[in-house]
Amino acid sequence: MTPDSLSLADLTTAPLSQVRTYLLHLFAQFAYQEGDFTLSSGQPSAYYLNGKKVALTAPGALAIGRLLLAELPPGAMAVAGLTLGADPLVSAVSVVSAYEHQPVDALIIRKEAKGHGTQAYIEGPELPAGSLVVVLEDVVTTGQSALLAVERLRGAGYRAEEIISLIDREQGGAEFYAQRNLRFKSLFKISEVQAVAQGAVKS
Repeated sequence: MTPDSLSLADLTTAPLSQVRTYLLHLFAQFAYQEGDFTLSSGQPSAYYLNGKKVALTAPGALAIGRLLLAELPPGAMAVAGLTLGADPLVSAVSVVSAYEHQPVDALIIRKEAKGHGTQAYIEGPELPAGSLVVVLEDVVTTGQSALLAVERLRGAGYRAEEIISLIDREQGGAEFYAQRNLRFKSLFKISEVQAVAQGAVKS
């Protein structure tokens, strides 16, 4: 299911298995590149994956919204994530949830409190205390970014128990979350993206 094999209209009704394959090819074609890079964690890397190259396109956002919405646990009131990487993800999920008549709100978490007004860390609607909020992340490496989001949400009185990422770089993030009793899952492993990008998988 390559990026040119589904129309935008098809994406709204296609089975999630097809949408997943389509999104995988989008990441492999447009977001993945090899070279010499330094990650936000400070680690060197022979490849880089910029999820925003896909998440900020109309078909990418639709595919992401459908797939992530399907992964949310029962009772989730909102999705949230640390700005900037999670901003398009939470928005996509919230919009798709409205179309699918199971509304989920979106929250954006600042890295630093804004220096004016309410000086809040969290932007978005105020939810009842104890509301279940799922943290979204584009790419997980060490896991630190999403953990900060969890801490901010818990500080605001919400339940934050699960993290869902688009891509797991398989560099310790999953183990990091397990040690902190946080559930974690990803739509893709980086090895899947690399296999498609390097031509090891044919569709």
